[in-house]
Amino acid sequence: MNKASFFSPQAGRVIDAPLRTRARFAIGDVVRHRHHDFRGVVFDIDPVFANSEEWYQSIPEDVRPRRDQPFYHLLAENEESSYLAYVSQQNLTGDGDGGPVDHPSLSQMFEDYDNGRYQLRRGLAH
Repeated sequence: MNKASFFSPQAGRVIDAPLRTRARFAIGDVVRHRHHDFRGVVFDIDPVFANSEEWYQSIPEDVRPRRDQPFYHLLAENEESSYLAYVSQQNLTGDGDGGPVDHPSLSQMFEDYDNGRYQLRRGLAH
């Protein structure tokens, strides 16, 4: 068996994924979007696309990311606001040298910022 399955609340269905994927970033890493002006902290990782079809189709086809790569849930920020973002691996780059992220939910999930990343609070890992 070369597949695993998990339920995605965002997609509202069971998602099939390969047993192994290679995530470039880890929970607590600070990342930046390659094409849009925002950065954030990774708080969850999907091994493949696991959001709604409506969300996926809303991305213009010429820039729509492949589904068969890790997608990251981010506590994101730009100059104007803080929000949650869902971004494909191909559209992210590391930004640990950019300093801490200012997001109101950070303290609920993470402890201190150290060496370019955040430490997950004890008891939140699974």
